Amino acid sequence: MSDETPDSLIPYDTIVQEALRAVVGRVLGEIEAGGSELPGAHHFYITFKTHAAGVSVPDSLRERFPDEMTIVLQNKFWDLNVREDGFSVGLSFNQIPAALDIPYSAITQFVDPAVDFGLQFQATVADMAPAPTDPAGNDEEQADGAPVEGAEDGSNVVTVDFGRKK
Repeated sequence: MSDETPDSLIPYDTIVQEALRAVVGRVLGEIEAGGSELPGAHHFYITFKTHAAGVSVPDSLRERFPDEMTIVLQNKFWDLNVREDGFSVGLSFNQIPAALDIPYSAITQFVDPAVDFGLQFQATVADMAPAPTDPAGNDEEQADGAPVEGAEDGSNVVTVDFGRKK
């Protein structure tokens, strides 16, 4: 009997990643259905790959954040439109309005610091691994909630990390 794990013919890692990214869509869909009003102290940090397929952001933001950026949905956002494959939203950066369109497949982290909940996704290819990034600094961002970094503090963070066989 071999100690090696056989290659799966079922793409479990892809299935789980898609299911957990659907959580982001469901949460945003509920916010949209509720008139785009965030209940209580809830607010979201959403980190995504700026050059992933289907991402649409202004060139100035893509130049400033060539790999990854984090947006905050909290006080000042508009035109939230949630679809099966992603969402679009209007945000202001240094008093300049911008429309962003983000597929769920580009998201690497979703955090609601108000309740210490977070989902972190590992990129599926090596060159898309998350790089350190500063928050995008969209207007009306509050400094009271930093993204959840890990689960050592007892927070509700789910990290999806599927190791590849060498």
